[in-house]
Amino acid sequence: MIDTRCFVCWLLLFPLSSVQRAEPPQRIEFEQLQSSGIDFEHRDGSSGRHYLVEAIAAGMATFDYDLDGQVDIYFLNGSALRDTQYAVPPVNELYRNLGASKFVIASFESGLADLGFGLGVTVGDYDNDGFPDVYLSNFGPNVLYHNNGDGTFSAIPSSVLARGHKVGGGCCMLDIDADGDLDIFSANYIDFSYSIPPTEFHGRTNYGGPLLYPKLPDNLFLNLGNGEFQDISLDSGIGRLAEWGMGSICFDYDDDGDTDIFVANDSTRNHLWENDGHGKFVETALIVGLAYDYRGDPQGSMGVDAADLQNDGLIDLFQTAYTKQLATLYENLGVGLFSDSTVQSGAGAGTYYPVNWGIGLADFDNDGDKDIFIANGHIQDNLDDIDDTVSYRLPNQIIENLGNLKFSDITSKVGSCFQVKESSRGAVVEDLDADGAVDIVVLNSRRPASVLRNTSPSVSNWVELELVGSECNRSAVGSRVTVVSEGKRQTLEVHSGRGYQSHFGSRLHFGIGAAKNIDQIEVIWHGHETQLFRDIPCNGIYLLREGSDEVRLALPIMH
Repeated sequence: MIDTRCFVCWLLLFPLSSVQRAEPPQRIEFEQLQSSGIDFEHRDGSSGRHYLVEAIAAGMATFDYDLDGQVDIYFLNGSALRDTQYAVPPVNELYRNLGASKFVIASFESGLADLGFGLGVTVGDYDNDGFPDVYLSNFGPNVLYHNNGDGTFSAIPSSVLARGHKVGGGCCMLDIDADGDLDIFSANYIDFSYSIPPTEFHGRTNYGGPLLYPKLPDNLFLNLGNGEFQDISLDSGIGRLAEWGMGSICFDYDDDGDTDIFVANDSTRNHLWENDGHGKFVETALIVGLAYDYRGDPQGSMGVDAADLQNDGLIDLFQTAYTKQLATLYENLGVGLFSDSTVQSGAGAGTYYPVNWGIGLADFDNDGDKDIFIANGHIQDNLDDIDDTVSYRLPNQIIENLGNLKFSDITSKVGSCFQVKESSRGAVVEDLDADGAVDIVVLNSRRPASVLRNTSPSVSNWVELELVGSECNRSAVGSRVTVVSEGKRQTLEVHSGRGYQSHFGSRLHFGIGAAKNIDQIEVIWHGHETQLFRDIPCNGIYLLREGSDEVRLALPIMH
């Protein structure tokens, strides 16, 4: 009898002519940004003892912390674990964007030089004062940093938000009950203990997987509107189940106007927490098709991003996974159900052997559809001595969207920087130099970060939108935007927390193709009214305020 799983894998390695892809109509290119001022190098607290928390670190964030119009970069860092000492303790590092692809370190002067063991991060204006705040998911107590509005942050003492001494996963801000205040979701990974020994393989010490450790339920914190939070994990339903939580994203999967929570769980079924609109949640991943892959198997799920990949107005999911599994495209079918469309779409090309971590869905060539970036790297730092099918350090990937839910792995064609091998973790996709082309920044385990500038020779147009809520939360998290140009419709939501335990994309980017103007922008403000903006010129960054008809240019139109 033929092993159907092996047969499917053979097809992925040697595709049939019926699924061969045409050459992309436009080229995507990147180059390593030199002399940017970014010299962050990740530390994971390792001493050679192979504690699992080392291997999963860490995420990162992009956001405009000082509201100067430039998107800044925040890297999470580890700290000394048992048997490790640092002459200078590592800290999280913030880099302020000066424009023109130049950055300056601002970690200590900003107050964001956190000394904890950083794993996940999310950003949002929890107190609606107009300035983005930062929540850190750590190995150890989590921390909420309040933006003081003067370029500095202050840690908010909160035993509730600290959620004990746990190993964190992805975290998100969302408004669970549409009251205009951002609540906080925090996934938890393992109940770690130094007493649990690492594994041995071929005479080598290796990182043991999550199955060695007890599971932990995730946490949900309700914003009380007075600067304080209440732990409603059990009352909401979310704390009643436990798995090994990794990346997470909050989005409205069923288009009912409230925000649901997806958690990519490692080596077990995923969770989809369906919101009833009042802050009560029911786990529905198995029912809607998001718990397992197309074979009915759990994956070593890592990161996740959400976007409308086929411009049908429905938000799809793309999830990264462990080696000898496929990174998975879950297609939104529009009836509250998803389908694993990885194989027939080609979206999993080249993902079978690497361990995939960071994930970002963005239009890198501005042709009007979202492409896929994947950050790769194994967890076993001695893998090259014991396995000849995959390495510890691996190149990252670009998978181009060809339209009609067809994709092509074009990694070999997008520049020499994509031949560089690292063991990458968190990643962000963001227009760092405000030129309308989405760039990439990658956190590499134990190594300097990679900053990749988009140099694609495209003549296509674009628009970027910053949303400011008034009745809804100030960050407009959960709001949905549809851009219409020459009959083509593109839809995105504002998310807080995504990818592999990271945060990016608060400023929404749309590639427009050859069109010169946006015919219409429709904004469904989270929990509130729909607003229309018409006849907007391309190639600009615009500020849209809830309740105002003014479309203000946040940064100059680029020519």
